[in-house]
Amino acid sequence: MDLQNYLARRPPDYADTAALGQCLRAMVEAGLDHLPLPGSGRTLERFRALADVGGHDLGLCKLYEGHTDALAIIEQLGGTPTPGSTWGMWAAEPPQARVQVIPLGHMVALNGRKAWCSGASVLSHALLTAWDGDQQQQLVAVALDQPGVTITDQGWNAVGMGATGSVEVLFDGAEAQAIGSPGDYLQRPGFWQGGIGIAACWYGATRQIAERLRQHCAQREEPHALAHLGAVDTALQAAADVLRCSALKIDSAPEENAELLARRARAVIEQSAEQVMRDVGRALGAGPYCKDRHFARLIADLPVFLRQSHAERDLAALGQLIAGQPGEAWTL
Repeated sequence: MDLQNYLARRPPDYADTAALGQCLRAMVEAGLDHLPLPGSGRTLERFRALADVGGHDLGLCKLYEGHTDALAIIEQLGGTPTPGSTWGMWAAEPPQARVQVIPLGHMVALNGRKAWCSGASVLSHALLTAWDGDQQQQLVAVALDQPGVTITDQGWNAVGMGATGSVEVLFDGAEAQAIGSPGDYLQRPGFWQGGIGIAACWYGATRQIAERLRQHCAQREEPHALAHLGAVDTALQAAADVLRCSALKIDSAPEENAELLARRARAVIEQSAEQVMRDVGRALGAGPYCKDRHFARLIADLPVFLRQSHAERDLAALGQLIAGQPGEAWTL
């Protein structure tokens, strides 16, 4: 069964983290997590899969994207994941929650607190960033069902994206395996390529929200609703074109630094998503927010997921990159 057919047979209504974890495990067992690697020549297929899951349910997409990202990173850095395992990719680094690495023979020991750990209570493993004695960032893989790992109920009071259970996790001497060398997580080409994958998730949810307006306009001609649909179409078309172009560029130069490409793509798709949410809401009124459960969940979850963008800070970083580009940066 392919991914689209699988999702079409499941109602997009996951009550809690346990339900999301059950679905993710079923997808892994069905082999639906075997996505093409970024830069493999099939990057657009990867983006399409992420968008499809995003349009189905953003909570599931958060866990699915983290799992598939972790698998890609492990493969890129020479590791081998345990068959049937489900993975989190936890790389948030708030100053009050840092994990330290201590050498332990051929393994390492982890100590400290990790924040924003999506799906922690329902995953078997996690790939996370930690810090060694020289204050270099090291990627480590850890089994979560061992002594020294405590899944808390702290740090997550969300309504939108609430089912992801992105709680804090405590490590006290837990054993882990170093993946790659210090600094590899940020330095590898896949880091920024994966950032565009996140934007594909945003796009999938945005497209599904827009579909509610398209269906409305197909049933009745309302000039204002049609005008909103025209605006929505242009926003979605821009986002889709950016994802297609980004995939082509990644596949044509998989080892190149994709930071500029990713920052541009994420900015365009974030702006498109915000415009679509605004236009669809103004066109349709309160009805779908209150009577269409799938729509209501997406429209509550998407603004939270979009905040993986850092808004003006990310735009300022993009502006700094552009300021250093030659004049032909915008040439057709």
